[in-house]
Amino acid sequence: MDEVTILEGVIIGAVGGAIAGLVIWLLELARKALVKMWDTKNVEKWLQLNTIPNHPKEWRSTRTIASHNNLTEDRIRYICSYSSKIQLNSKDGNDSKEMWKFKN
Repeated sequence: MDEVTILEGVIIGAVGGAIAGLVIWLLELARKALVKMWDTKNVEKWLQLNTIPNHPKEWRSTRTIASHNNLTEDRIRYICSYSSKIQLNSKDGNDSKEMWKFKN
């Protein structure tokens, strides 16, 4: 074989591999964004339907939300902390009992 042909093959392989890696990385980013959006939508909808304004059941615990939405407590904390539609109960000052509600 000619040295130029071998070099062209190596370059084509390297560029093809780089493009494939970039496509896989972009697809994974898109998948994570879609899962985040879907989980957030479900949690917000559940909180809105299961929150009674001005009632003791107005606030829901992280564990309750996680149980009803089939997500981990860490995932619920993450979703509730960045969502602009969900509010953390900070009146009690007790961080061990994380309580959330849907903002009206």
